[in-house]
Amino acid sequence: MSSTHRNVDRSLTGKIGRVTGRIGPGTIGEVMLPYLGGISAFHAHPFDKSSEFAVGEKVLVIYFEPPQTVYVDELPEELKHDG
Repeated sequence: MSSTHRNVDRSLTGKIGRVTGRIGPGTIGEVMLPYLGGISAFHAHPFDKSSEFAVGEKVLVIYFEPPQTVYVDELPEELKHDG
């Protein structure tokens, strides 16, 4: 078995986070996410490299780059209604 491929951590993919630092192109934003039984802050970038997300918005994690960076996208319409 070859170990040349690094294991990709998909534990945060599909999680919904709340923006705590504005996310946009050329900036490092911040998102709070449920992680390892608590809530942690992660550096965040727009997955499409062009979207902007304001503080307080909910976003969807598309990709997690360990140790503390996520790439996020707009929350799909069907996930925006919490009940």
